[in-house]
Amino acid sequence: MSPLMTSIFTARLVLLPLSCEMIEKRLAHEEFNLIADTPEGPLSVHFDSQWAGGLRDLFPHLLEQMRRQGLAAQAGIFCVALRETGQAVGDIGTKGQPSAAGEQEIGYGFNPAHWGQGYATEAVSALVQQLVAQPEIKVVTAQTAQSNRASERVLEKLAFTRTGQSWDEEDGDLTVWSKSKH
Repeated sequence: MSPLMTSIFTARLVLLPLSCEMIEKRLAHEEFNLIADTPEGPLSVHFDSQWAGGLRDLFPHLLEQMRRQGLAAQAGIFCVALRETGQAVGDIGTKGQPSAAGEQEIGYGFNPAHWGQGYATEAVSALVQQLVAQPEIKVVTAQTAQSNRASERVLEKLAFTRTGQSWDEEDGDLTVWSKSKH
């Protein structure tokens, strides 16, 4: 099984593959609980109304695509939960497939109640480690809104380098970041 289809554990977090069940429950309920199967055993996860804020608009399309492909979970996209309490605190994942040159873009978002606690840095570090362990991935990239200093600090801590600028209709001016495998 692909490393991007299994749970990833860090000291404080578990990155759970985004499942059809998570999406279905989020589309039906503002808050919900579910039991996630992990290699360390079942984990009771609580999803509050803030979870997956940035991904919600994509959920209907993603769910339809997953069902068409017969997938129970989406490779490369994860719910981030606290290991100790099972609280869902954010989401993280890859954006599309790697380019022909071996570049893989990532994105992440965390519930405002959990900002400033190092969870984003811990989760991004774990995902990047999984990605660069794959032979086809040469560079991991990300984009941050220039107004989002906290996201920039996450990437700086993890030795990403500013490599350019971009623009997005939703976020405006963006900084493009990259981290090479070696």
